[in-house]
Amino acid sequence: MTGKITQVLPEKSGTSARGPWRKQEYVLELPGDFPKQVCFMAWGDRIDQFGIREGQALTVSFDLESREFNGRWYTDVKAWRVAPAGAGAAGDEQMPDEPPPFDDEPPF
Repeated sequence: MTGKITQVLPEKSGTSARGPWRKQEYVLELPGDFPKQVCFMAWGDRIDQFGIREGQALTVSFDLESREFNGRWYTDVKAWRVAPAGAGAAGDEQMPDEPPPFDDEPPF
């Protein structure tokens, strides 16, 4: 999704059975006649890696994951890639408009 960061929420941290953790949430506003807002999070080292600031126009790739606890469902929106809006992210490959031509000679 591509939009503008409207809020950077305070970082949260703690310790679980698996050790220390940290996460930070951000609000991405999607453009349109009726702008929508999506709250997503980054975990651990990705907080520093992404370096997200309020006002940035970004394209965010994320995973959705829901889990049940005591009869209620909770959904996480976890970012795994963040890139400036309009720029291809590292590792992206563009699909060619046409497939490459076949060789006239068979390979044998």
